[in-house]
Amino acid sequence: MTAGRDIYEAAKNKYAAFGADTEAALRLLSRIPISIHCWQGDDVSGFERTGETLSGGIQATGNYPGKARTPDELMADFDTALKLIPGKHRINLHASYAITNGKNISRDRLTAEHFKDWIGFAKERGLGIDFNPTFFSHPMVKDNLTLSSPDEDTRGFWVRHGITCRRIAAEISWELNNPVLYNLWIPDGFKDVPADRLGPRKRLKESLDEIFAEKWDGVIDCVESKVFGIGLESFTVGSNEFYLSYAASRSGVYNLLDNGHFHPTEHVSDKISALLTRFDKIPLHVTRPVRWDSDHVVLLDDELKEIANEIVRCDAIDKVLIGLDFFDASINRVAAWVVGVRNMQKALLIALLCPWDKLRKMQDDGDFTSLMVAREFHKTLPFGAVWEEFCTRNGVPTDDAWLGIVRAYEKDVLIKRT
Repeated sequence: MTAGRDIYEAAKNKYAAFGADTEAALRLLSRIPISIHCWQGDDVSGFERTGETLSGGIQATGNYPGKARTPDELMADFDTALKLIPGKHRINLHASYAITNGKNISRDRLTAEHFKDWIGFAKERGLGIDFNPTFFSHPMVKDNLTLSSPDEDTRGFWVRHGITCRRIAAEISWELNNPVLYNLWIPDGFKDVPADRLGPRKRLKESLDEIFAEKWDGVIDCVESKVFGIGLESFTVGSNEFYLSYAASRSGVYNLLDNGHFHPTEHVSDKISALLTRFDKIPLHVTRPVRWDSDHVVLLDDELKEIANEIVRCDAIDKVLIGLDFFDASINRVAAWVVGVRNMQKALLIALLCPWDKLRKMQDDGDFTSLMVAREFHKTLPFGAVWEEFCTRNGVPTDDAWLGIVRAYEKDVLIKRT
């Protein structure tokens, strides 16, 4: 028996004494897919090359060498990250990552044919795909408005884009025999205090009804709220209250929670159980806001652990659809993927290694002293040994080994990109 195995067995016994089954936790963790966002690999640039700069309240900062410039480069970077992440996962695509082979295809004329290379990439690796229409960084974003625009040509263009992308999502689902999460987010809003809030929201409601009118098997529809963005500080049309009420009133439409899209004193971990009383699915984007929605790489911080706790103790592993959403151009982009996904998995593992039924009984019995002591004791249990066992069983490097592989890839591949 190796030293690593001895350490795991000791941890296993320690957790068993606390009432947690490490083997059951490892089995459960292995079947939780994380939807990994493609846009971390190229700073949200996409492949359209329309000349538009990043816009819509979004900004990627930094100029670390090695940014992916082509579909082949982005897929190669993604492959490198996947080799360092345990488990089977998903790709989260934006419509702006269509592969058109140099042709200028309008966003409202895209088809599944423009994503066949992504579908093939996913098939070969046993991955799922999630899909997002792209309502930003485009000449048809007029006065920071898309689906809520008072200009019917502008609004019509974006409605067609939304409809087209749902059809693409349905085709991807059919090709992969796997459901596709279709997530609609728009940047619409105003920099200063608006004269009319109701009008834009009525137009957005009408646009959403047009986009979601067709029913497609295999497509899970959701809408994503936001507090504000750069240049949109005073008013966001698609607020949480708007989208939550819309989703609650429309069968088959869900409200996606992004933990960077709320006020700093709000916690998405507290919202999950609230939505589970109404919805059978909760799409989730995990990021790390710093004072505002700055989309930093996900770390193993308190809110991430509490989000994972809520997913596990609510028995919602199959109900909460976990995706990541950050873009940091100041560090190695492949490393950013690896750190973010592995931290999400670590948080889930910590939650899976807690005997929630035991703690729930303490709460129901009013024994809050025992509850506090048990939760504090759980924090110091040797979860790291169980995590290393998970990595070993999945054939990926442990935390002390994977960065060297990324550094070698940077030297051999990334640094040579100009």
